[in-house]
Amino acid sequence: MSDNTTPALPTAQDIEAKLRRAPYHEWLGLKVASVGDGEIELTATWREEWVVNPDKRYTHGGILAALVDLAADWALVSKTGRGVPTIDLRVDYHRAAFPGDLRVKGKVIRFGAQVSSAEAHVYDADGKLVASGRGVYSTAPAPQAAKP
Repeated sequence: MSDNTTPALPTAQDIEAKLRRAPYHEWLGLKVASVGDGEIELTATWREEWVVNPDKRYTHGGILAALVDLAADWALVSKTGRGVPTIDLRVDYHRAAFPGDLRVKGKVIRFGAQVSSAEAHVYDADGKLVASGRGVYSTAPAPQAAKP
């Protein structure tokens, strides 16, 4: 007999446990604020090491690009149950991100059997948009491990 119920979405705690297994994600101080069907909201705890210009004290664009990629990628987790490889990524910078925690919202735009797209928006501590972007990700089924 088949079960026609939809599988339960992973919880914020489930995703955060998977996400924070990576040392880089841990270093970014990532926390999952919320997760929904094809959506995620993350927070990143600001670090002095993010500063690219000691005089102006704004955050390096690479940190913002990483946050865009992570939120878009992990928005797909509610569909795939796993992180997915990035194929292409575009990031737009809107204003400097000065010291303070950042909030990132990711959302699936198109979910496909092989390739999907998702977008993300990064906000500073005052709620101002500092960066946004869109990525393309491989959502093909994970390869099966070879049997001995």
